[in-house]
Amino acid sequence: MLTVHNKKIVLNKRPNGNVSPDCWKVIQENMDIDLKPGEFIVKVMYISVDPAMRGWINDVESYMPAVQIDETMRALGLAEVIESKNDSFAKNDILSGMFGVQKFCKLNSVLAIEKLDITKLSNLDKSMHLSILGMPGMTAYFGLTDVAKIQSGETVLISGAAGAVGSIAGQIAKIKGCNVVGIAGGELKCRYLVEELGFDSAIDYKNVKDLNNAIASSCPNGVDVFFDNVGGAALDAALNHINPNARVTICGAISQYNASGLSIRAEIDYIPILFKSARLEGFVVLDYYSRYHEGVSQLSEWIQQGKIKSKEDIRQGIDHFGEYFKLLFDGGNFGKLILEP
Repeated sequence: MLTVHNKKIVLNKRPNGNVSPDCWKVIQENMDIDLKPGEFIVKVMYISVDPAMRGWINDVESYMPAVQIDETMRALGLAEVIESKNDSFAKNDILSGMFGVQKFCKLNSVLAIEKLDITKLSNLDKSMHLSILGMPGMTAYFGLTDVAKIQSGETVLISGAAGAVGSIAGQIAKIKGCNVVGIAGGELKCRYLVEELGFDSAIDYKNVKDLNNAIASSCPNGVDVFFDNVGGAALDAALNHINPNARVTICGAISQYNASGLSIRAEIDYIPILFKSARLEGFVVLDYYSRYHEGVSQLSEWIQQGKIKSKEDIRQGIDHFGEYFKLLFDGGNFGKLILEP
């Protein structure tokens, strides 16, 4: 019987607050590749490491079922088919899907549908399908065009602006003719936003005495769209500067994800939203899954025209997943965090 040696990360225990190393466990196993009709096996090439994973390991109601104890950690990834008895997927095909934090994944036709409709990739750089042509790019694209409905000439303020989603969102807003201000942590990231991505200005939240005053200075005409990836203090400060009929788009709240307890609670001063006839709206990008082809087509065109780019932070070694995951919450990554197992 032919086998491959698999290594995977499973959820060992649920966190209460920050995710500690003992929340994860490394499992090694032999995986049978003597396939039945309809089955295929893939070798995982790249694994997407995302803030959303923090919510997936809480045992609470959410847009996706919670990862169970001793279950392989859920993760989007790119993989190559190494053996197949499935008519839809041939050997050497490159696929995207929810393969998990592991080196190999064995699937059948039913599982392929459940794993976010596994699809074959284009001939663009493969890692882009986890960044600008993957969930981060789709989040930025639909969050700005469909949820925020940005218009040329508006001021768009983005928190977490140097992150995978925020950096793409800012570039899209510039393409659409907006004045774009990013909030990021550290001089290096702020320079990157302005000098390489074309943001009009950037606020280094780690080195300003008062974020409220910094936003007032960078957005003298107020904020028409606040695209929020962070929550907490950034959201509080931004609400003080919204214009009439502003749109506050809640993409994420990474500052709140490690809150103790099973539920995340956030208090905001909603009075500016009331007085300015503004709109605060959250969204989950999976709601737009049936329209991903639209986003991929437009972003691919902008890439080929040199109008937009992405930065990827690729780390090696599945055994280090736990320490890489923590980088998301202390600002230790620079660009879309990807694990090469």
